[in-house]
Amino acid sequence: MSAHYDAVIVGAGFGGMGAAIQLTRLDYDKLLILERESDLGGTWHVNHYPGLAVDIPSATYSYSFEPNPNWSRLFAPGQELKRYAEHVADKYRLRQYMRFNTVVTGAVWDTDHWAISRRDDTTVTAKYLLTATGFLSQPKKPDIGGIDTFAGKIIHTADWDDGYDLTGQRVAVIGTGATAVQLIPEVAKVAAELTVYQRTPIWVSPKLDFPVPPAVRRAFAALPLTQRIARFAGTAVLELLMVSGVLHYKQLRAANRIGELWCRAHLRRQVRDPELRRKLTPGYSFGCKRPTFSNDYYRAFTRDHVNLETTSIARIDESGIVTADDRRHDIDVLVLATGFDLWEANFPAFEIIGRGGRNLGKWWRDNRFQAYEGVTIPKFPNFISLNSPYSYSGLSYFTTIETQMRHIDRLFTAMRRRGATEFEVTQEANDAFLDRMTEKLGDSVFVLGQCATANSYYFNPHGEATLLRPSSTVNAFREAGSFPPDDYVLT
Repeated sequence: MSAHYDAVIVGAGFGGMGAAIQLTRLDYDKLLILERESDLGGTWHVNHYPGLAVDIPSATYSYSFEPNPNWSRLFAPGQELKRYAEHVADKYRLRQYMRFNTVVTGAVWDTDHWAISRRDDTTVTAKYLLTATGFLSQPKKPDIGGIDTFAGKIIHTADWDDGYDLTGQRVAVIGTGATAVQLIPEVAKVAAELTVYQRTPIWVSPKLDFPVPPAVRRAFAALPLTQRIARFAGTAVLELLMVSGVLHYKQLRAANRIGELWCRAHLRRQVRDPELRRKLTPGYSFGCKRPTFSNDYYRAFTRDHVNLETTSIARIDESGIVTADDRRHDIDVLVLATGFDLWEANFPAFEIIGRGGRNLGKWWRDNRFQAYEGVTIPKFPNFISLNSPYSYSGLSYFTTIETQMRHIDRLFTAMRRRGATEFEVTQEANDAFLDRMTEKLGDSVFVLGQCATANSYYFNPHGEATLLRPSSTVNAFREAGSFPPDDYVLT
């Protein structure tokens, strides 16, 4: 049975578009990109809550081969990321491959091709399957008793109701992760009363954010080298403070300490009340949980109508929230900034059955979460998983995307050179890579630091921090272009 498509890509965010661009460079043009949402852009289409912005400098948050000289701010607002995604899709003619409002329910390897099933009970086939479903794509609803009985308005940050006005309302926000850091100051501006329920504090650094002057934008457009320099500088700083001090904690403990002291000083400048400052100070090592940037998050808690609640929630009823010490807060609106179900619902995002009936999700959970170079898995031929253990390199997702594009280029070029159409990573290569990553993680803050109270999505159900690749971004990119093709069986 011949495949209908050269490749099916699941996900039309930046990862899926990067994979499609790479495949078209390799002269594959019978592509199909399946997207469950109504439009492209991934997280930048789904999320549109107040305060949404990229949380690293914009120059580093874009494809290096498609720089955007028109960012309005150093940290661009979310709608600009959405427009950038649309620009990329148009320039590289990717819309012709996309099918929206299409939910993939499963994929099965069938002798020499993949059969991909959809919720509408139709099936498509392809020689290659690539999943780009995103790390943060399955919203998590908190497991709190009585939440379904609440009679007021409930809004999840990943499903924001733009038509609902929070002005003058009594609002509760559950969660203090990166999304909440952006959202809470905006809600505090309009709510009559805001109560924030915090389980785990977050390390927050000052945000050196400012409008990009028109003259600088013109220079970026006329002399792309100037933007590449800005990109390199931003990446280098993030790599040193946010990556090296985390993944190379043993060797660069001073970098980790600098990051922590920088955040502590920021908190001290903005919050004078020692008790409030104590509540907002994490009890875990810097980097156990992804830190973020904000100039107004801490300050929001100093406003008279904003309350920080650190006592655990006992239950929710029709009119409000009751904490474990039996105190009640009556509210009008409940905002869930509770993040995403990363490991249980997203590794993988749908059932994938490989050679010999191996179920990827079950195999990962029965063994260990693993993927060779963060992209391929034994017994899953012609399958590229762009959201895999050990795949995330650096802080910018685009570093990961371009590293994986480079891996795809080397792998498919090796297949073409040998006249092959099928690939499968060997068990030996996979095991060697897993052993090397496990050894390198031994130097990280995840092993040597104090992470017990972090409640971090970096850790999988086995308690291993296998989301991030424990190497420099330069090393990951170099290895993606130099791994031995013999690590694969090419037939």
